[in-house]
Amino acid sequence: MGITDTLCQALQRHSQDILNVMSLVSTTKDLIQNLRENGWDELLNNVIAFCETWELDVPDTNARYIASRSRSKKEDIMVEHHHRVDIYFAIIDTQLLELNSRFNETVALDPKEFFKFFGIEKIFALVNKFYSTDFSQQKKEHLSYELKHYELHACPYPELRKILTLFNLCKNLVESRKSVSYPLVDKLIHLILTLSVSIASIEHVFSAMKIVKTKLCTKMEDDFLKNSLVV
Repeated sequence: MGITDTLCQALQRHSQDILNVMSLVSTTKDLIQNLRENGWDELLNNVIAFCETWELDVPDTNARYIASRSRSKKEDIMVEHHHRVDIYFAIIDTQLLELNSRFNETVALDPKEFFKFFGIEKIFALVNKFYSTDFSQQKKEHLSYELKHYELHACPYPELRKILTLFNLCKNLVESRKSVSYPLVDKLIHLILTLSVSIASIEHVFSAMKIVKTKLCTKMEDDFLKNSLVV
């Protein structure tokens, strides 16, 4: 929970850069994976130390595990194996599975590491998934050619190689007037910057409803409630 807390707090902020979030997702996955591979011994030592400090019975990790319900012994399954594999690994693997399923994409226009993740196919997958209504079929064809020119001309550009965020990339394209040469690429970057990273704003709106619709106004009609919320 301590490892994932930083990511959870970032996802609940009103204003958040998608690249920062994806970086936090990556570091969170790495820390959880490291916990899976190297954290068991430390956890077990902490449990033993806690039991000794408070004069509690220390579990015998070498004893055979007995299921609490059936009370039947499982062959070749020890207490240590049950807690390490069936509980510790299972919980961590569930967390990693959820993170991989919810955050399984890299931002193809990420300027970090000299556009390491730049890929025209990835960008088109992004356009078709999130912005299919923002680009007509004709503009998508033009975008493919723009991206080819952009990859050869703009990506190696010395000034762009120093940029680390999409916001600064968008700003630099405007200042260097490359946004005129690559208008569709510039439009796509603007759209990515407005991509909703979290639902924090929506949650805050629902939290504010109770300020308007109090116990004294439980019979308030929907139209009047909506007008009050607009105010």
